Amino acid sequence: MALSPATAVAPGDVLLEVDNLRTYFDTVSGTVRSVDGVSYQVQAGRTLGVVGESGCGKSVTALSILSLVPTPPGRFAGGQIRYRGTDLLSLTEKQMRQIRGNRISMIFQEPMTSLNPVLTVGRQIAETVMVHQKLGRRDAYRRAEEMLRLVQIAEPERRVHEYPYQLSGGMRQRVMIALALACNPEVLIADEPTTALDVTIQAQIIDLLRNLQKTLGMGIVLITHDLGVVAECCDRVAVMYAGRKVEEASVTELFDTPLHPYTRALMGSMPSMNASTQRLAEIPGMVPAPSELGKGCSFAPRCTYATERCRVEAPELSSHGADHVVACHEVARVLAQPALQALSSPANPAALNGVQA
Repeated sequence: MALSPATAVAPGDVLLEVDNLRTYFDTVSGTVRSVDGVSYQVQAGRTLGVVGESGCGKSVTALSILSLVPTPPGRFAGGQIRYRGTDLLSLTEKQMRQIRGNRISMIFQEPMTSLNPVLTVGRQIAETVMVHQKLGRRDAYRRAEEMLRLVQIAEPERRVHEYPYQLSGGMRQRVMIALALACNPEVLIADEPTTALDVTIQAQIIDLLRNLQKTLGMGIVLITHDLGVVAECCDRVAVMYAGRKVEEASVTELFDTPLHPYTRALMGSMPSMNASTQRLAEIPGMVPAPSELGKGCSFAPRCTYATERCRVEAPELSSHGADHVVACHEVARVLAQPALQALSSPANPAALNGVQA
C-alpha cells in the first residue's frame, strides 16, 4: 500500500486515528489483553493527554502505533491505526520505517536508557536525519546542532560531541526531544517526558514542548499519570484503565465535570494547594493484571459506586453532552455528588502541584 503524500494540514485536522485497537500478548498462563478496544484521535496543533496508573495500557497503545510491540508474544487482535487515512497495521516493516521517527516520532521514558551510551548525542541525531532525509554527514551534524539549539541546550557545537553520561537528566531529556523532532514529524508521542525530573525542570520541558508545537504545528500524544501536567498543556484527555478507555473529554470539561469514578479517584489523590486536609485520598486496591480481567467493569472491585450489574456487565462508552464520553453504569449517581472542591480546573493549573504555572 502506498503512503499518502505529506500535504499541508491546518490546526485541528485529524492526523492520527486509533480505532478500536486491540493488542494482546500470548503467554504460558493465557492471553493478556493489554489494550482492549481503545480509540482516540490526534489533531494537528493539539495535545491529547492519555492518563492512568501504571499498567493501564498507555505505553502499549503508543508502541502499537509505531509497530514496536514485539511479535511474538504480542499481536494485533483487531482495530485500525490510520495516519492520514493509511492503515499503519497493513504496512510492511519497510514502509513503517518511512513513518517511524520521520512522520510519527516518540519520546521514550528514561532518556538515560533510551539513548545509546556509546554514541555521542550528535551522532545519534545525525544518523536519524541521514536515514530519513538523506542528508550527507556534514549537513546531518549541522542539523544536529540546530536541533540542540532549538531545544535550548547551550553550546550545541560542543554538546554534539558529548556522550549521554556527560549530560544532566534535564539535558538528556532535551536531547531525546531533539532526536524525536529532528525530521519535523507531524505527530509526536511523548511517553512520560517529565518522569524523574524535578518540578522546575518539568515545567521547562512542558514549556518547551508547547512552544515547539506552536512553531511546528504538530499533534502531540502526551502519556502521563500527572494530572498537573495534563491541566497545564492538554486540549483533550483520554483516561485509561486496565487496557480500556473509560472516559474522554476536553480538558476543561474533564476537570469541571469528571464522570467516571476512576477519574474522580485519580483527581482526589492529587495534592492541591487549595486543600485543607493533611492526608491525601488513596484509591484502594491495585490495577488488575490484564490476564485477570473478568466480565464486568474492571474498576468495580475498587469503586465505591459499584453495583451487582457492574460486576457482571462491562459498561460501553456512551455520550454525555456534545464532547464527553464515559464507560460507567452509574453516571447518574456520580453526578449526584459534587466534584471534589480541592480540584483545580485548567484555568488555574497551579493548584495541582504536578507542574507549577
